[in-house]
Amino acid sequence: MTPKVVLVTGVSRFLGGHLAARFAANPDVERVLGVDTEPPPRDLLRRMGRAEFVRADIRNPLISKVISTANVDTVVHASVTANPPGPTGRTVMKEMNVIGTMQLLAACQKSPKVRKLVVKSTSAVYGTSSRDPAVFTEDMGPKDLPSSGYAKDAVEVEGYVRGFGRRRPDVDVTTLRFTNFIGPRIDTVLTRYFALPIVPTVLGYDARVQLLHSEDALAVLERATMHDLPGVFNVGGDGVLLLSQAIRRAGRLALPVPSAAVPTVGGFFRSARLVDFSPDQMRFLNWGRVVDTTLLKKEFGFTPRWTTQQAFDDYVSGRGLKPLIDPETVDAAERGILDAAARFR
Repeated sequence: MTPKVVLVTGVSRFLGGHLAARFAANPDVERVLGVDTEPPPRDLLRRMGRAEFVRADIRNPLISKVISTANVDTVVHASVTANPPGPTGRTVMKEMNVIGTMQLLAACQKSPKVRKLVVKSTSAVYGTSSRDPAVFTEDMGPKDLPSSGYAKDAVEVEGYVRGFGRRRPDVDVTTLRFTNFIGPRIDTVLTRYFALPIVPTVLGYDARVQLLHSEDALAVLERATMHDLPGVFNVGGDGVLLLSQAIRRAGRLALPVPSAAVPTVGGFFRSARLVDFSPDQMRFLNWGRVVDTTLLKKEFGFTPRWTTQQAFDDYVSGRGLKPLIDPETVDAAERGILDAAARFR
């Protein structure tokens, strides 16, 4: 089914706004509605072209009126976020993620016109722990159920989405479990983390990190909307980077912190408004997470253009991150240390 009237949530942020812009540029889509509690930045609003911005809060049941009045047939729920706004952001984030999703799904359920639902979820639903498998496939559950933050929100959101699918089997539901986004244009906890001059890490751990370029994320969301591809799909770039490798490629300096001091350091960066680390994000820095993308390539029909390493390098070059210490100096120092260690054997 080719969508005629598409509603996109979260259009004041990068993914939702640029996705609405793509639909607005597609002549096959008759009408595009972009919903958020605040308008997009002026340049993003211009990019959205003929897309209509609707200032609405999806936590409010009035979202049902927006969907029914506009005869929306396709809903793209792109507003589930890990980035809390402001000092009381955690509470608002949970309300927007969970309560907002509940109200949006209730509105979709009431409208007989809705035929497709695309949900931006996250690989954080798999949790992160020392008992994790090498890679997660879509049929696996978490070894340790996320107990707080964005990961817990996403688990609850997916539960409500499955319930909606059972109540409305006539609606195609696509759930996309994205790995962490990276890229020169998107702003996330991780992009801010790697831009810190001194990057805190957990002493004794070197997490495996799988990333997805923000342009690939947009392409996947667009494909899920324009084609009938129901199901649950992991979405991530090929390959992984160790956290230490990523920090090195960004030209940053790592600051290994003992586990007991991690909450204090996280609190410092949060209070300084540099990076807002949640407990589940701190656990991610311990263990990392990698997902299997076989279904994405074989059933969904999409292979990311950027690998994890290429996506990260594009972020570094696009942001103009300059090494704090000349890489050749670091290489020479490392060789000197290794040579000295070899002599003492």
